[in-house]
Amino acid sequence: MKNPATHVVVIGAGPAGLTAAYELVKLGAGVSVLEKDSLVGGLARTARYKGYSFDMGGHRFFTKVPEVERIWREVLGEEFLRRPRLSRIYYDGKYFDYPLKPWNALSRLGPYEAVRVALSYLKWQVRPHAVEETFEDWVTNRFGRRLFLTFFRSYTEKVWGVPCTELRAEWAAQRIKDLSLRSAVTSMLFTPRRTITTLIEQFDYPRLGPGMMWQAVAESVQKRGGSVRLDAPVLAVHHASRRVTGVTIATGDGSATRIEGSDFISTMPVTELIAKLEPKVPGDVLDAATWLTYRSFLTVCLIVDRADLFPDNWIYIHDPNVHVGRIQNYKNWSQDMVPDPAKTGLGMEYFCNEGDALWKLPDDELVEMAKRELERIGLARAKDVSDGCVFRMAKAYPVYDSVYAQHLERVKTHLASFENLQTIGRNGLHRYNNQDHAMLTGLFAARNIVLGEKNDVWSVNTEQDYHEEILDEQPSIPGAR
Repeated sequence: MKNPATHVVVIGAGPAGLTAAYELVKLGAGVSVLEKDSLVGGLARTARYKGYSFDMGGHRFFTKVPEVERIWREVLGEEFLRRPRLSRIYYDGKYFDYPLKPWNALSRLGPYEAVRVALSYLKWQVRPHAVEETFEDWVTNRFGRRLFLTFFRSYTEKVWGVPCTELRAEWAAQRIKDLSLRSAVTSMLFTPRRTITTLIEQFDYPRLGPGMMWQAVAESVQKRGGSVRLDAPVLAVHHASRRVTGVTIATGDGSATRIEGSDFISTMPVTELIAKLEPKVPGDVLDAATWLTYRSFLTVCLIVDRADLFPDNWIYIHDPNVHVGRIQNYKNWSQDMVPDPAKTGLGMEYFCNEGDALWKLPDDELVEMAKRELERIGLARAKDVSDGCVFRMAKAYPVYDSVYAQHLERVKTHLASFENLQTIGRNGLHRYNNQDHAMLTGLFAARNIVLGEKNDVWSVNTEQDYHEEILDEQPSIPGAR
């Protein structure tokens, strides 16, 4: 059980860090949360501009983890909305249902291409890749190469900035998991015994976006005696004799101060954590960390002078003639995110690398580009856009390239040598986790400290059926009783 002197320093106020803090204060531990930005929520923040709310990425609230569901209900209660899911793919001037529905996809592709898709699928069912090393291998085995080329390659390479032959299969296994052409057909004909996340047709959502949840969690932590400090970037993480002893943070007046604690939880990117450890870590560990890379994105938020544009929550843009990768329609997530019912708030998402030409493009030029691309796709006229702004999100996606695993293992081994340090969350584990998985790592880390449990935060979301399947009592057919 907790030592009365336990005081935990949590680096990062995203879903993982704030969940850890929430659990810690409930268990009676002292907590100091340090956040480098001026908003809580990390990637799950809600950005605001002139009364409009913008979700940085589109965060569905769905989980099969009871502890996570309990926290959501404790914190927001009636502020949750139950929302229908509608997402489509824009490809070759047409819209296709996503998740892919075979009859919809084949009919929209036309009879000639439909035959090619079917033959390709059958071919790869008979002679699949024996070893699934890459994203391309994984998808081809489940959909056939023709559908991979049509619906997966262009968008995936737009998101990650690397060929699908370099993206590892474990990313697909983690994010898409049991979805295949066969499961898509089955889900159309039967009420499945297993509910696959990618096929879920409804989800919960905070009335004012995901940041509403994390602002409420931060306030709860403070009411219970914890501290949440914003605009407090960590400059150094000090250690001695296999223990972290404190962190130095920048303060608003340009100076620095040291924060000490008995235990430490970090959600910052592991590359940054390794670089900020003082004394410096061995050279091979520093070198391994430099091989871990990230993909960033920016959202161009547009205010459009039209009440209704399209019914989707979001649309994937598989068009190589435009840079935009995905378009969010925030009014279809929650009408309260758009204060004027005569207008629509859109998020045009662009995937890039931190510091590249797109990342550094001035905001006004990005807004103009987004307006042109919106019109080119045919969703609205550029002249209908009355205003816009830009939000940048660095290190949003840990990259699963061909060399990341071996280098991450070296970094992980070194971090395990510290007795009172745990890394959690998407960036702390360099794993593309969902929000609820990040929260679970926070819960596990808190219980390891206070209750003496031995939870392995690195094992969260590694099992094939961990998140994606919910078992009903009986398999059923629509209409059956």
